Amino acid sequence: MNDPVLAVEGLTKRFGALIANEEIDIDVRRGEVHAVIGPNGAGKTTFISQLAGELPPDTGRIALNGRDITALPVHRRALLGMARSYQITSVIPSFTALENVAFAAQAVDGHSYRFWRPAQAAHHLNEKALAILGEIGIADRSGVLAKNLAHGEHRQLEIAMALATDPQLLLLDEPTAGMGPGATESMIGFLDTLKGRYSILLIEHDMDVVFSLADRISALVNGRRVATDTPDSIRRNAEVRRAYLGDRADRLVLPQAGA
Repeated sequence: MNDPVLAVEGLTKRFGALIANEEIDIDVRRGEVHAVIGPNGAGKTTFISQLAGELPPDTGRIALNGRDITALPVHRRALLGMARSYQITSVIPSFTALENVAFAAQAVDGHSYRFWRPAQAAHHLNEKALAILGEIGIADRSGVLAKNLAHGEHRQLEIAMALATDPQLLLLDEPTAGMGPGATESMIGFLDTLKGRYSILLIEHDMDVVFSLADRISALVNGRRVATDTPDSIRRNAEVRRAYLGDRADRLVLPQAGA
């Protein structure tokens, strides 16, 4: 039980002469929120795309629950319990919020997408979908077409679809992107309820979100992992501060954890 849910060793990705990720080692422990931060161009998107199976690494190893998944395609990783929000499955604009979540739940219910039958015909899938929508706070929007949801609600729906697959590991890629302060605060509150219940790797640019949620933080700079530590230690790390503000690093004030 002490083994990490996710173990990444020596992950390297090059695009010609550009080294996007270089020898990255990161693990996610059971029940923790492990945030990955870095300035623009640090390699965060490339990193999470390799974890999800959308980009093959040039070298390195990715293990999920001790199983080497480095060469597995996206759908095989999903069946083994890896869910990437916003990309685990496409939101269908002409489906209601309930139908979208029920469709995602069907993937782990022994049915095939290829021979998908209308999810509304399966009462237990609807019950599961409605419970998840209630958990994230948009049960009252269950009958609304996805294309008519507000931006924040759309983000919540995508996370609900990831949760519907009963994941072992959640890869959350910028869950508050494009949200206003009120919606961001609501999303922080919701994600906080997932702590301890799910193992989460969080890619996020908003430091308020990171320091409110993360148990550990890894910082990427120019494609390399320069630090992995607690939020308080990362806040004081000189190399992380320089990466964000350069010569102005001494004036960087990062938010307090839980603030």
